[in-house]
Amino acid sequence: MSMMADSSIVYSIVIPFLDEELVLPALIRRLDAVLEELDGCSEVIFVDDGSRDRSASIVSDKVQDDPRYRLISLSRNFGHQVAITAGMDIACGQAVIVMDADLQDPPELVIEMVAKWKAGFEIVFAERLSRQGESLFKRWTANVFYRVLSRLTSVEIPRNAGDFRLIDRKALAVFRQMRERDRFVRGMFGWIGFRQASVPFHRPGRDVGSTKYSLRKMLALSLNGVIGFSDIPLRLALWLGFLISGVAGAMCLYVVALVAYDYTMVPGWASTMVLVAFLSGVNLLMTGIVGLYVGRIHSEVKNRPLYVVAQAVGFEDVRSAEAAPRVRPIVRAANF
Repeated sequence: MSMMADSSIVYSIVIPFLDEELVLPALIRRLDAVLEELDGCSEVIFVDDGSRDRSASIVSDKVQDDPRYRLISLSRNFGHQVAITAGMDIACGQAVIVMDADLQDPPELVIEMVAKWKAGFEIVFAERLSRQGESLFKRWTANVFYRVLSRLTSVEIPRNAGDFRLIDRKALAVFRQMRERDRFVRGMFGWIGFRQASVPFHRPGRDVGSTKYSLRKMLALSLNGVIGFSDIPLRLALWLGFLISGVAGAMCLYVVALVAYDYTMVPGWASTMVLVAFLSGVNLLMTGIVGLYVGRIHSEVKNRPLYVVAQAVGFEDVRSAEAAPRVRPIVRAANF
């Protein structure tokens, strides 16, 4: 299949998905309408993050019928943040829009994002005014997390924004040089800086399908955000160690004072056991915090590729990231 010249593409829409066969037909119909409204050549890059249903087949059929659509299938599930990265690595547009496939990121909002981009903003993110279909617990924990994260890091990360955003080519070139394994994409774009603007919207609930972000995945993403953009947990461990050492020293002085005054000592095995258990727990906590950072260093120094592409449909070849010539973000599979 012939492919339009890379230089002619103005807009690239990157959509990671995982087992979304129920929602993809409606998404594609709405994307077709959006592409007709855009004022430049466009491409839509779907990134299959290890789906086990018919999602990839649905997208592949669309790719065969419409040269504006492409499909990248990763060799396994590498995670949402890595799937986003895979699509942005290969996108050729001057403006790259990242959105989810569940239709909770309305495709029609892309038109407003493009208007902000043309006004001179390098990054335009969608700001959620409301979240339909989400539990009170999820909304509360999300709010608490971003409040805590804002205290722990100097990077400004919008509280009510996800990964739905438009990125200018200049900002994308910087992002492509950031190859850390444990990725928190929205924090990475906050770190990049540039002129940023928001487009407010009311986030709808899911009509079909179910969320792929389990509590475990949300906790892992939160941990990536805290550890990836702050060393305060290490500092807290240090100060907590000083505090506990001070308490232990005071206890020693207290015992010495009792002995000096010939105070009748009551066997203190219970208090001793409590103190030892407490100090041991604090020691393990601090060791665990340090271990998290050390483990991430170990993951980075192995220098494995972020992901492996098993198949690419709609491309003449797999395009390497031109902004990061010293890295090989895409591993070519044998069937290329």
